[in-house]
Amino acid sequence: MIRCFAVLFLAALLPLSAGAGQAHAAGYRYWSFWERDGSAWTYATVGPSLARPADGDVQGFRFSVSENSGDAAKPRGTAGFDTICARTPAKDGTKRVALVIDFGTPADAPSGEKPPAGRTACAQVAEDATTAEALASVAEPLRYDSNALLCAIAGYPAKGCGEQVATGGKESSPAESAETAGTAEEASAQDDGGSGPSVGLIAGAAVVAVLGAAAVWQVRRRA
Repeated sequence: MIRCFAVLFLAALLPLSAGAGQAHAAGYRYWSFWERDGSAWTYATVGPSLARPADGDVQGFRFSVSENSGDAAKPRGTAGFDTICARTPAKDGTKRVALVIDFGTPADAPSGEKPPAGRTACAQVAEDATTAEALASVAEPLRYDSNALLCAIAGYPAKGCGEQVATGGKESSPAESAETAGTAEEASAQDDGGSGPSVGLIAGAAVVAVLGAAAVWQVRRRA
């Protein structure tokens, strides 16, 4: 019986996990967080509320639709620290952080919204300030969800937060959203160990579904 259960479990699990990404060619619409070393942008390994940049650092934010950090769009623009903070003199007890804020393209914008023009800003903040605090000093209003995920910069977008969207930037249907319940929890990983949502939840949901079905089958067989 144990062998039979294992065979049935694997037979059901493999097509589900293999087809999860294909059935939902989707991404997430969110603000990604970046750090720049020279001229190269690197996807941040922690969220802005945990990052503590040094004086002279350049950091960026980009609003776009992406599946994960591997295909996330980078902030556009080549201005460096010297250019962005040219008019902000150094001051004792503070640090200067150059910020590049890219509101993305119309294709990535939520329905009915238009992305503002990108901007740069020099945030002069306390020496121990986080990136989130630096951003708040130059780009209010910011909007966060209940899990502390950054949802909007300078009021954009007006609504939504890390929602899943189908290929092409269209929002998922209610049915698709139900099948991938937990998007908000996945998105909140931005401030825990990364700076954007992931799609690993789909495979996990498939495993749970199969386990539940197999358990029901076991009970009915014994009855």
